[in-house]
Amino acid sequence: MPEDPPPELPEPVGRRVLRLRTARGLTQRQVAEPAYTPAYISTLEAGRVRPSDAALRHIADRLGVTYEELATGRPAHLATDLRLRLTEAQRALATGAAGEAAALYADLSAEAARHELPSEHAAAELGLGECALETGELAEARGHFDAADALLTAAGAPLPQRAPVIRARAVAHYLSGSLRYACYLLETALDDLNTGGLHDPDALVLLYTASIAPYMDMGAHARAAQAAELALSLAPRVADPALIAQMHRSVARTLLAEGRVVEADASLTKAAELYQQLQIRTELAHCHWMRGYVHAQAGRLTAAEAELRTARDMLSAKRATLYTQQVEVELADVLRQLDRPREAAQLLRALLGELSPERGAVHAAGAHRLLGLIAQESGAQEEAEEHYVNALSLLERAGAAGDLADLCRLLGDLYRRSGRIEAALDTYRTGLGHRAAPGTTTLGPAPARPPV
Repeated sequence: MPEDPPPELPEPVGRRVLRLRTARGLTQRQVAEPAYTPAYISTLEAGRVRPSDAALRHIADRLGVTYEELATGRPAHLATDLRLRLTEAQRALATGAAGEAAALYADLSAEAARHELPSEHAAAELGLGECALETGELAEARGHFDAADALLTAAGAPLPQRAPVIRARAVAHYLSGSLRYACYLLETALDDLNTGGLHDPDALVLLYTASIAPYMDMGAHARAAQAAELALSLAPRVADPALIAQMHRSVARTLLAEGRVVEADASLTKAAELYQQLQIRTELAHCHWMRGYVHAQAGRLTAAEAELRTARDMLSAKRATLYTQQVEVELADVLRQLDRPREAAQLLRALLGELSPERGAVHAAGAHRLLGLIAQESGAQEEAEEHYVNALSLLERAGAAGDLADLCRLLGDLYRRSGRIEAALDTYRTGLGHRAAPGTTTLGPAPARPPV
């Protein structure tokens, strides 16, 4: 296997002076006078002297370049140009295909690395991770997010600036089934922000919003509600409409869990309007997904199917593979309730070939749970038990206590009906343990509150 080429060393400033002077057809005397001698320029170009800032400014003026370009070798206005191109890549990810955006981000990452611009390099790595997240390449996404965090940390970036990367790392671990670690990342950052006096509203809302989904899946509903409450209280101080929309979409889940269906629907409507204005199609698809869930909970199954199919088609068109598969699990549940079990089972079996413990663990468990229900309703008790046990294993590994109690009830009922009373009692006790104190065995103290 061929070895990687050695990294290109930065050009010494003396060699840069020589290159620029020669390209412009200037003599050493023309560059040196009136402040310096030709001998000084010769010594500098040979690398035998380190120039002062004053000397560099004089030479840069004589060569017709900026001080920064001469001192660092970076083209003038490079950082500004890179930031503009990062915005273009973000727009491509929001409105186009992830593959196109990934190509833009890859070029930006290489260029920022070559010119030693850590903030722009980290932003490009974050974008590459978001692209990988959308296509379901979770290990690749985590690698890019970790690289972005390492770049910002090494550059001494303040915690509010690192918040988007921390949130992205948490989301990638959450989707991989590491719910506890996702909560740890978010809670540690929130604690550091609040106890350190870094009360940046954008960073706080971003992190509180991201914590809602793992809290809900872990059964820590009180913490999810508190995070939603704090995000809402900070919202008036946030100017970014995309962040506000993201908050409303996440808060809707806590409202729905509390039975506040009308308020949840209103929150999703606000989010959808903002995403529509911003033309962020992936997030708009998530709003359709969530509204489908709201309709399903309210028993409006035909409306739920329509919303979920819209979400699936939008995500599929953007090749957001993992999210498409997750929507299809919800759609299969609606199809089962609409008395179309064969269609639902066919959809779920196809999905299980793609989902895994490391890639959509909670939704893979949901697919097994639904296949268990369909098998049980058709009288195939052994098949139902197998699916329930598989779902239980996935949820336990992920720490998703929110769904474990319900699944233990289903499996316990199945054992009881088949006469296995001891197994049923053990399973019920397991479920009661998860229901009695959701989240308290897996989460530490709640993060500090901001002064709002």
